[in-house]
Amino acid sequence: MKHLLFEDNGDFKAGTLMSEAGSSLQVELASGKRAKVKASHVLLRFDAPAPEAMLPAARALAEEIDVDFLWECAPHDEFAFTALADEYFGGQATPTQAAALLIRLQGAPVHFHRKGRGHYRPAPAETLKAALAALERKRLQEAQIEAHAQEMIEGRLPREVGEQAAWLLVRPDKMSLTWKAFDRALAATGKSPERLLLELGAFASPRDLHMARFAAEHFPHGFGITLRRDPLEGFAEAVAALPLAEVEAFSVDDSTTTEIDDALSVRRTARGWRIGIHIAAPALAIAPGSELDLVARERMSTVYMPGGKITMLPEPLIAACSLDEGREMPALSLYLDIDEDGEAIVGRHSQPERVRVAANLRHDLLDGVYTEAVLGPANAPAVDADGQPLRFADELAVLWKLALALGAERERVRGKPEPRFRADFSFYLDPAEAGEEPRVRIVPRGRNSPLDRIVSEMAILANCEWGGLLGEHDTPGIYRSQQQGRVRVTSHPLPHQGLGVPQYMWASSPLRRYVDLVNQRQLVAVLSGERAPFGQNDADLFSVMNAFDAKYAAYAEFQQRMERYWCLRWVAQQGLTRVDAVVVREDLVRLVNAPLYFRLPGMPMLPPGRRFVADLLATDEIDLSVQARFVEAEAAGSLFDETDEEPVAGSL
Repeated sequence: MKHLLFEDNGDFKAGTLMSEAGSSLQVELASGKRAKVKASHVLLRFDAPAPEAMLPAARALAEEIDVDFLWECAPHDEFAFTALADEYFGGQATPTQAAALLIRLQGAPVHFHRKGRGHYRPAPAETLKAALAALERKRLQEAQIEAHAQEMIEGRLPREVGEQAAWLLVRPDKMSLTWKAFDRALAATGKSPERLLLELGAFASPRDLHMARFAAEHFPHGFGITLRRDPLEGFAEAVAALPLAEVEAFSVDDSTTTEIDDALSVRRTARGWRIGIHIAAPALAIAPGSELDLVARERMSTVYMPGGKITMLPEPLIAACSLDEGREMPALSLYLDIDEDGEAIVGRHSQPERVRVAANLRHDLLDGVYTEAVLGPANAPAVDADGQPLRFADELAVLWKLALALGAERERVRGKPEPRFRADFSFYLDPAEAGEEPRVRIVPRGRNSPLDRIVSEMAILANCEWGGLLGEHDTPGIYRSQQQGRVRVTSHPLPHQGLGVPQYMWASSPLRRYVDLVNQRQLVAVLSGERAPFGQNDADLFSVMNAFDAKYAAYAEFQQRMERYWCLRWVAQQGLTRVDAVVVREDLVRLVNAPLYFRLPGMPMLPPGRRFVADLLATDEIDLSVQARFVEAEAAGSLFDETDEEPVAGSL
């Protein structure tokens, strides 16, 4: 026997025996290469045919063997392949026939279980049945994967892919058939997941794609709020029990604001002025741990975007708490007694009460009306375009004087002036024809008007005063501190150097932020002499703090993405190709008339605030990218003031 069939790393090879020494053999393969083979790995010895002819012939013959028939013919117990070869081929099997049967047995692990080299045992009937069924399922699944992948390659959207489109972008199940088909189509087309799904029609527009991806990640059950119980149950009774304040309050917000959670009032007193800061009081309607509280805690904040928002609270509760004009509304009020000069606080107290809201002023309509000349010492005539007296001009003049004093004191503590000329913009979406996207208007927004600064200073004042109140009563809250440039969230009062105040908490937007609602509950408990929902070192309070920061950051990133998307739509709708831009720092720039930021590699070194002209080469509303080219710099001059510090709140 001068030739051998042997096993090598799970494969069968044939060669010519050169020498044999105990358990080790030297074999020459058909390629001429020599190999060392263990005797235990030898499966068959033969004289003819030659190895280079025998193994190919055996592989071809193996393809002709019916494995199902072979399983029926095989012994029920363990057997050697040579014995089954003799029986199957009817007599002494040739080396080629024996090798062919061995190859067929080895290639049918479902039908035959290997029990050692050259030895097998047929699978039990039930085991074989289950295994064959599994193979058939796998075959059908593979056919489905291939069919769906081919559909997408040819530009058609399979129903299953369309139904899971958003999840394929956010949190795909990579073991699912849908993902496997989608992944195969991505590999074949070389496209990004977003671009392929958009081209297939899974989303009507890039805007819908961005919205659906955000919803899948943060609102998997949809944007709506469904409650088992009436969110206003018992609220009317609680409100009716509150005392009615002897003030006429007014709010200052943008025209698009519908959650009005802050208002102001001013009254003359014998010794000066009493200023009221009135905050909507949803804490009176939302008990800790209630169904409504769990919804608010899950959402953590209202999500804002150009043209819309996703509210933290259900609309009926917002409507019942929003400080809309002409209504007597529940509020948590902070009263500040100001001296005759109107610049120093000489007394303070807080209480829950009902407040009569006389007006909702809109700063985007009135910033050019309530000017420094009208509210300042110059005392310009406080009349509107028709010559009629301006409502609340006297009250706003008192607030403006206090705001200036408060701002000056904070700047003294900060050790530097506060940036007041930051670039800011408002987005307005005008209705469009059916089937078309709205046209976007981007309006530059100054943050240094008297109305803006009054609202900002009163917000800082309320959040500072109420933070101090909780600290005085050794009651924890959720504070924001800034020291050495680092912003931290803490449960106890610490200085906020960026704002120039001894402590700062968020408590003035409880309709929109969950931490404000938590802080309002703590405040109401302190003022009522009751036990606060959260005590010192409460693990649940720390959980809220951590969860809020994560959600708030995600929401802010989404808002920025949607603002960027609408900036790109604005560029397209305006047909802009050459634009005025301004340097932010190094090669980071933004358009002068829109908050569209982008990198411009290769541009000359220009100082921050320097304006220049650029050509827009390409924009992409899917990945929100911009390609541009520097053209020329304009005359030197600073346009705006950028800072890395935490921005001052723009509203109460």
